[in-house]
Amino acid sequence: MRNRRTRWLAIPAAILTAAVLAGCTQDQMQGWLPSTPGLTNHVDSVVGLWTTSWIVLLGVGIIVWFLMLWAAVVYRRRKGQVGLPAQLRYNMPIEIFFTTVPVILVLGFFAFTARDQAAIEQPIEDPDVQITVYGKRWAWDFVYERDGQDPVYYESIQALNVPGSMEIDEDTIPTLYLPSNSAVELTLESRDVAHSFWIVEFLYKKDMLPGVTNYMYFETGDVEGVFTGKCAELCGEYHSMMLFNVEIVSPEEYQEYLDELEAQGNVGHPDSDLDPLQPTWGPEGTENEELGN
Repeated sequence: MRNRRTRWLAIPAAILTAAVLAGCTQDQMQGWLPSTPGLTNHVDSVVGLWTTSWIVLLGVGIIVWFLMLWAAVVYRRRKGQVGLPAQLRYNMPIEIFFTTVPVILVLGFFAFTARDQAAIEQPIEDPDVQITVYGKRWAWDFVYERDGQDPVYYESIQALNVPGSMEIDEDTIPTLYLPSNSAVELTLESRDVAHSFWIVEFLYKKDMLPGVTNYMYFETGDVEGVFTGKCAELCGEYHSMMLFNVEIVSPEEYQEYLDELEAQGNVGHPDSDLDPLQPTWGPEGTENEELGN
């Protein structure tokens, strides 16, 4: 009788599971992470770790919820019963189970996280592209290294509001250019306070600390387009305006951009000893006094 009930419950459960999985979109399959498969060589592993962790935790949650409901139904107080039910103490198999399973889960999450993080942090011996990123209150400078030539750079001011509104003027957001199908090494420096370099769709961020040099390593794929970047560390009054874009273009377009920077005279390294001044716009759209970085 019990086996027959189990079969009747399993059939609709299997149908429901198949229907749910068949209706999953790409966003759902990657756990709603804001990225594109193959965007970098690390994106897929981060998505896999994220979604697998949630599936395991959801399974644990379902088991716990079932046991709670089962205990509430099976061991409820019946009519005519008084006092407490028989108490279960010192059940060694259950206590060992409740101890070992969480330990195994924690060790598993730690092992897979450490494995993926080690791969993400693995330096690239001979990168195709080397770029130094300077974080400053509240903007970014990008220095592009070139083989056999002096580097070229782009200095920016913080993103500004459109005068008279709270909307951001998209033309004031700086852009970091990267070539597709290339191994990239980013050197991360801070000019003043603690910042954090975050390319949202790359699913990874790195601290930028005064006096400390950090690095990011990744390989871009075939995907080209414009992606979102921002500072992920509260760094002062205009932290929310410390935005940038990342545009992945073909290697030919990337070289054309470097040539444009050279034609503009942006050759060499920007003077990191300088504290550039930048205008900012107040909420009423009036220009405030210049702020030193």
